[in-house]
Amino acid sequence: MRQVLTQPAELFPGRKRVAKVEVIGVPMDLGADRRGVDMGPSAIRYARLKESLERLGIEVTDRGNLRVPVPESATQAEQNAKYYPIIKAVCDELAEIVEGVIAGGAFPLVLGGDHSIAMGTIAGIARARGSAPGVIWVDAHGDINTPLTSPSGNVHGMPVHFALQEHAVDPARMVFIGLRDVDDGEKRVIRELGVRAFTMADIDRLGMSRVVDEALAIVANGENSVHISFDMDGVDPQEAPGVGTPVRGGITYREAHLLMEGVAASGTLGSLEITEINPILDRENQTAILAVELILSALGKTTL
Repeated sequence: MRQVLTQPAELFPGRKRVAKVEVIGVPMDLGADRRGVDMGPSAIRYARLKESLERLGIEVTDRGNLRVPVPESATQAEQNAKYYPIIKAVCDELAEIVEGVIAGGAFPLVLGGDHSIAMGTIAGIARARGSAPGVIWVDAHGDINTPLTSPSGNVHGMPVHFALQEHAVDPARMVFIGLRDVDDGEKRVIRELGVRAFTMADIDRLGMSRVVDEALAIVANGENSVHISFDMDGVDPQEAPGVGTPVRGGITYREAHLLMEGVAASGTLGSLEITEINPILDRENQTAILAVELILSALGKTTL
């Protein structure tokens, strides 16, 4: 049994509560082979996201969903990066919206959709703040394949590559948390770039509390400097069964909350996205309900 520490990180003392959140839904499922994650934003909203945030005293504006073509109406331009031109167009629109949200003084909360949407979120943050954020990438997978190395051609396995190449994310200010299914080409790139990766073996050995402290020391350099890109398949399928690509042996329920609580306690979280919820594979909306709970922890909900 893995030991789970329950004290939040105190590396950056002084919690600052988020006052205003703007929600952006991106029902994208062009980045993956398995259908269903396009319904993720609706599932999260159905799990009472807005009402739950408002109970924390947060002002919430829901901007609705971006329009995303369905695969049946789209054309695969390249087999090694399926639907990439369409995905990029949606991400460009998302970037513009995220930039405007931050410029208006609100916290952007992006709901996916598959993980390819992170390209748009990160691009918008970088434009609004003048530089790319430090990134905590919670995922079972590396998502750092290129169109030339990807075994599947699915773009949801490439957003880290594009974020590093096109949106100036600094490898020295990025961490992976929860990795347990990484392609050989991805392993090589992660080592070459020097991105800090906390695999599930690292979490088992170090405990999530220490992982959060070390991650924040890497990615945070001031107020609102951290972006969390949270793929729900980072959590163990027993807790989050409704995901696009489940992998056994993931982050536990309490570890997931400890991660979000620790970042909230640091006062450095500036943006958040939740991706890869597939209601077709879920049980009684369990995964979306957990996603809302994690969002609340990230935005300041505490036991006392």
